Amino acid sequence: MLIKGCAIILSLVLMGFGTTSVLAQLKDDTEVINYRLPQSVYPTNYDLYLHPDIETGDFSGQVIIRVNTTSVISEIVLHSSNLNISSVYLKNTGSSTIYVSSYELDTLREFLIITLSEELSAGRVFDIGIIFAGNMDGKITGLYSSSYLKEDNSKKLIATSKFEPTYARLAFPCFDEPAMKATFQITLVQPSGDDYHALSNMNIASTSYQGKYTEVYFNQSVPMSTYLACFIVSDFQSKSAEIDTKGIGDAFTLRAFATPEQLDKVDFALEVGKAVMEYYIQYFQIEYPLPKMDMVAIPDFVSGAMEHWGLVTYRETALLYDNEESSTANKQRVALVIAHEFAHMWFGNLVTMKWWNDLWLNEGFARYIENKGINAVFPEWKMLDQFIVTRLHEVLTLDATLGSHPIIQTVESPAEITEIFDTITYGKGGSLIRMLEDFIGAENFQKAVTNYLNEYKFKNAVTEDFLNEIEKLGLDLDVKTIMNTWTVQMGFPVVTVEQVSTTKYRLTQKRFFSNPKDYESEYNDSPYNYTWSIPITFKTSSSDNVQRAWFLYNQDSLEIDLDGSVDWIKFNFDQTGLYRVNYPDALWQSLANELIENPETFSVGDRASILNDAFSLADATQLSYDIAFDLMKYLAKEEDYVPWSVAVSKLTSLKNSLMFTETYINYKQYASDLIEPIFKKVGWTVGTDHLENRLRQAVLSAACSLGVESCLEEAAVSFKAWLAAPTTRPHPDVRETVYYYGMQTIGDEETWDAMWQLYIAESDANEKSKLMYGLSAVQVPWILNDFVTLAWSEDNVRGQDYFTCLQYIAANPVGRPIVWDYVREQWPQLVARFGINERTLGNLIPAITARFDTQVKLEDMQFFFAKYPEAGAGAAARTRALETVKNNIEWLANNKEPIDAWLEKYLA
Repeated sequence: MLIKGCAIILSLVLMGFGTTSVLAQLKDDTEVINYRLPQSVYPTNYDLYLHPDIETGDFSGQVIIRVNTTSVISEIVLHSSNLNISSVYLKNTGSSTIYVSSYELDTLREFLIITLSEELSAGRVFDIGIIFAGNMDGKITGLYSSSYLKEDNSKKLIATSKFEPTYARLAFPCFDEPAMKATFQITLVQPSGDDYHALSNMNIASTSYQGKYTEVYFNQSVPMSTYLACFIVSDFQSKSAEIDTKGIGDAFTLRAFATPEQLDKVDFALEVGKAVMEYYIQYFQIEYPLPKMDMVAIPDFVSGAMEHWGLVTYRETALLYDNEESSTANKQRVALVIAHEFAHMWFGNLVTMKWWNDLWLNEGFARYIENKGINAVFPEWKMLDQFIVTRLHEVLTLDATLGSHPIIQTVESPAEITEIFDTITYGKGGSLIRMLEDFIGAENFQKAVTNYLNEYKFKNAVTEDFLNEIEKLGLDLDVKTIMNTWTVQMGFPVVTVEQVSTTKYRLTQKRFFSNPKDYESEYNDSPYNYTWSIPITFKTSSSDNVQRAWFLYNQDSLEIDLDGSVDWIKFNFDQTGLYRVNYPDALWQSLANELIENPETFSVGDRASILNDAFSLADATQLSYDIAFDLMKYLAKEEDYVPWSVAVSKLTSLKNSLMFTETYINYKQYASDLIEPIFKKVGWTVGTDHLENRLRQAVLSAACSLGVESCLEEAAVSFKAWLAAPTTRPHPDVRETVYYYGMQTIGDEETWDAMWQLYIAESDANEKSKLMYGLSAVQVPWILNDFVTLAWSEDNVRGQDYFTCLQYIAANPVGRPIVWDYVREQWPQLVARFGINERTLGNLIPAITARFDTQVKLEDMQFFFAKYPEAGAGAAARTRALETVKNNIEWLANNKEPIDAWLEKYLA
C-alpha cells in the first residue's frame, strides 16, 4: 500500500490511533432506525489517495476530510461499508491536539462512528484522517473490477466505480449524502506499464513515477456530492472533439473512451455528445463548469449510464455504435442516453436535490429534456412525439395500479433510496415536466430553469425551490398547488366528458384504476382526496387552435362552452396532460369517423392518445371494447411509427392475455388481418428514414409474434441462411426478429448449439444482446432449462446482463415456468450474489410474473414472498407484481366474453 507523504505517518504516531469495534446489530423489530447522518459536522474537502490493485482485486487508500462543526460534538459520524478501517486520526488546524478515543462500525446503518477524547465547540475546522482497504471483486457497485477480452483472447482487467445512490461509502469513508457537498482532490495509483492510465472527474495536474506504480494527481474539483465522484484505471483509448461554447464559458474537450478493440465505435457518440452539449449550454445559458468531459464505455455496468461529473460512464450498448452491428433502435438509445446524462451536468450535478425524496427533480427533468436535446440534433426523429409512447404510456399503465407511489415520497434507508429509481421517478417525473412546460409556455419554462440553476449552483435544492422560480415570473398561476396535486399523491385522473347541449360539455374527474375492483375501497391517504388540478386542452372540428381551461382539484366539474356546434371535439391535445379522457359513445364515434375519413386531421400524438385511451378504458370496463376495436379500422391509412407503436403494443398484449383461452383462435385471425397490410408495406428491406425503420422493427416483430405465416416463413429462411454463413448477417434492424422467430420456428438442439457458439464468441455488446434474445426463443423446455443454468456463469453471461437473460427466457411461454421455478429455488443464492438491495434483482419478479393470470399463480407468489419476507430494494416490485396478477385475473373475468362476442361478429 502506498501512503502519500511521510509527514502524515509521523502525525499518526504522535496523535495515536483509536481502537475499533463493530456494533452488534440486535435491533428490536419495532425500533425506528435513523439512517441519516447528524447535521453537526460538514465536509468541505476530500483529499483522497486511492490505490486499486488491478492484479489482486484489492484496494487501499487514505482519505483526509476537512470538516467544520455546526454544533458542539463529542463524536463524528460518517459512512463506511465493507471497508477494513485500520486507523482513524484527527489533525487540528489550530494549536491544540484532538484525540480519537475509539471508533466503531455500525454495519446496519453503514456508519463509522468516531468517539472523541473531548467535546468540540461549534465552528471548529479540522481534518479527519482514515486509512482503509477493501476488495473490488465480485461486485458491480462502489469501486470494482471489470474485464474484457483482448484480440488474443487474454483477459484485461480494469478498475472502475459507480456510486449512485449510496455506494461511495463502499470505496472510501465519506459523508455520503447528496447535501454534503465538498471539493475533491484525488490521487489515483495506476500500474506504470501495460498502457494503463487513470481518469477522474477533473483533469490531471501531474504524475509521479514510483517504479511499478504511478501516482496520478488530479486538480481540485468543484463542490459536488459524493455520488458524483468517479475513478477509472484502464488501458482504454479515446477520440476527442472540441466543444464550442459560443462565449458561454471556456471551450473544452469532449473525449469518448472504449477498449482499444472498439475505439472505432465511438464516432457517433462524439457527434451526438458534441451537438447536445453545445445545445444545452445555449439552452441553459450557463457555462459547463469543468475543464473537460469524458465518456467511457464500461464492459460491466449495473445501470445504463451514470452522470459522474466530467466522467460519464456507460454500458457499452449505451455508448458504442457500429453501422454494421447496431440497429436504428440502438442508435436512438445511444443518443438518448448521452443526452440524458449530459442534462444532469446542470440539473443534478450543478444543482442537486437535498435528499433523495426529490430525486424526481434530477431524473424527471433529464428524462424529458433528453428529448429536446436529441430533437435539436435530429429533428426528423420527432423525439417529442416518441416521448408519448416510450415514456408516458408506460407511466399511465403503472400509475393506474395500487402498486404505484407518489413522485415525492419519504425514503431513508439505502434500500428505500435504491427502490425509487423507477418508472414513476423517471417517467412520471418527465411527463410532469412536459406538462408543466406546456401550461406555462416553453419560454417561461426555459427562463425559470436558468434562474433556478443560477440561484442554486453548487448547492442543493428541493422541489419547492424550483417552483418558486416559476412563481417569480408572475404568471398568475398557483403553480405550487397545481404541481402538488401531481407530486404528493399517486395516480392520475380520468376526465369524463358529458355533452350537455350541442355547444356545451361538462367535465368531471375521478382517479383512474385499471382494475375495476380497486374502486371498491376508500382511499383517504391523500391531502387532495385524489383530485387534481388539470390543465385541460382541446381542439375541435371548427378550429385548429389549441384551447385551454383549468379544471382545479377543488371543483366538482368544469363546463366548456363553444361558440357553435362541432362535428368532433378532442381533449388533451397531444396527450400533454397526465390524464385519460372518456367520451360518450357518440363522441367516440365522431372521433372514429374522422380518423377513418382523414387521419391527418389529428396530430401524431392525438392519434396515439385516442387509441391508448380507448383500449385502456376498455380494459378497465369503462368503455365498450366494440368502440376500441372500431377505432383500429383507421389503421389501414396509418403509416406513422408513433400510433402504430400503440397499436402493435395492444395487439401483442391482447395476444398474451388470450393465448390460453378458446378466444385466441378468432383473435389471432383478427390481429393478423389488421397487421398484414402494414407488414407487407414496410417489408424486410431497410431504408434510411429513421422513423420508417422504427416502424419496420415494430411491425415485423408484431407480425411474427401474432403468427402471420409469411412473416414466420421469411424469418425462418433468413435464419437458416445466416446459420449456414454466420459472417453474412441480416441487417441490424431485422436481426432480432430473424434471430428470435427463426429460432422459435425451426430451433432444435443443433441450431441452438450453433447459435450458442456464435454468442460465446461475439465481442460486440449490441450483437451479443441480440443473440441472447434469439437463444431465448427456442421451444424445447430442456434446452431453455440448460440456458438458465449456463447463464449463471460470468464466462457465459456477464452479471450486468444476467437478469435481462432470465427475463428474455421468461417472456417465452415455454420458459416462464422454468425461470419461475429456478428463481424460487435459487433465491438465497441470487441474494448472496447480487444483494437484497439490488433493485434489478427485485425487478426480476414482476418481469417473470407479468403474464400470470390465475388465483393459483397469485397464491404461489404470496407463498414465495412469505417464505422470503426480506425484500430489500425489491419491496415495491413485489407489490407491483401482485397487483399486476390481480389485474390480469380481473381482466380475463371482465373482458374475455365481450371480446369474444365482438370477434364472432367480425368473423361472421
